Amino acid sequence: MSLPRVVVVGAGPAGVRAAQALVDCGLHPVLVDEGMQDGGQIYRRQPEGFTRPYAKLYGSEAPKALALHQTFAALRERIDYFGATLAWNVTAGELHVAREGKSRVLPFDALLVCAGATDRLMPVPGWQRAGCFSLGAAQIALKAQACAIGARTVFLGSGPLLYLVASQYLQAGARVAAVLDTSPATPSLGALRGLLARPKLAWRGLMLQRAIRRAGIPLLQGVTPLAIDGDNAHGVSAVRVRDAQGREQRFETDAVGLGWHLRAETQLADLARCEFVFEPASRQWLPRIDADGRSSVRGVYLAGDGARILGADGAEAAGRLAALAALADLGHAEGARRFAAEGSALRHTLMRMDRFRAGLVEAFPWPHGQAAALPDDAVVCRCESISVGELRACVRDKGGREVNRVKAFSRLGMGRCQGRYCGHAGAEVVAAAAGVSVEWVGRLRSQAPVKPLLMNTPEAKA
Repeated sequence: MSLPRVVVVGAGPAGVRAAQALVDCGLHPVLVDEGMQDGGQIYRRQPEGFTRPYAKLYGSEAPKALALHQTFAALRERIDYFGATLAWNVTAGELHVAREGKSRVLPFDALLVCAGATDRLMPVPGWQRAGCFSLGAAQIALKAQACAIGARTVFLGSGPLLYLVASQYLQAGARVAAVLDTSPATPSLGALRGLLARPKLAWRGLMLQRAIRRAGIPLLQGVTPLAIDGDNAHGVSAVRVRDAQGREQRFETDAVGLGWHLRAETQLADLARCEFVFEPASRQWLPRIDADGRSSVRGVYLAGDGARILGADGAEAAGRLAALAALADLGHAEGARRFAAEGSALRHTLMRMDRFRAGLVEAFPWPHGQAAALPDDAVVCRCESISVGELRACVRDKGGREVNRVKAFSRLGMGRCQGRYCGHAGAEVVAAAAGVSVEWVGRLRSQAPVKPLLMNTPEAKA
């Protein structure tokens, strides 16, 4: 009897642990990754020839990064690895991938999508100017290019990544002008209960804040962003906010890192026709999965931050559990045995991490009120230069009250980022203008290819 064909997308924590579970059960899986090397975003490797030590590159996460990299190195000869390869579409039983202009089709009996997450972004007037980056982009510059995004950087947003990236810049010797957090300084009781599900991780976050303050860097919480000043010729020059006491403060800068926690990369799940559900706490649509990572589509499994933002530890557990569940569903004897032996403990781990996730969502809320308060001339979609006023006009003058209808009228989400930067905030603007809930407005539907790509040859079957 032939072994099942299992394809894993993503070589971050979830994807590597999923591949490890498959290899442990005697399979030779296919692993497709858009990155040049394994590790994902959180454990992104530095380029060849760069020699920064793990402790400097990953901080407190260095032992976990090293362990994941070592695991992948041990797996390398026992998997079919497609690096620097974009998974751009899913059809029935087939994953479509492309690399260097050449496309091919990978048939599968089970597909494990471990696509990770990207920054969740809220527009700030002036954020379209040169010098504005997402937190993830700022982190990539540091890890993969060994440079800072500016000589004097302001970090603005909310969530653990805000403090992690700021502390990584501090560790690297870069100059941080300020860290500005829109979340309140004192979490609610509900947030604290959730955060205590992982007390060591919560404490580590507090220590990051303490290190930033001890370095003499202004750290303000409960701020309201007003504008990113500058001009089109020279880029950004300052960030203006209103602090928790209502006072306006201005911080001079030549670069701004922006991010409000994370959004799941769900495009492949959408193209696979997986069902989505709205999560009121985080105000976003997420694919429906069961406790083991099964989607609503037979043979498609979702794990890691592409399904739920549980962090690297949660992604590792979710990747292994989804892989074992897939093998059990396919009737693979060793996979079924390991699934029965390990499933309960892995689910328990994920439940604890989900409680922590709920605490983070409450402690670092998505500031949807900012979208409603944006001026008409603020840019929402940077790719297509679409303003808040244009979206409001789509609602007022054309009756667009659903986000895909507004997309048709305005081109929101049709640019290079395919709605990754503007989709969530654009939906909030439409909801506020229409006087309806953001759930009712819906979500931008994904289209293939999930990212722009060049194709100059016919698709080949694997």
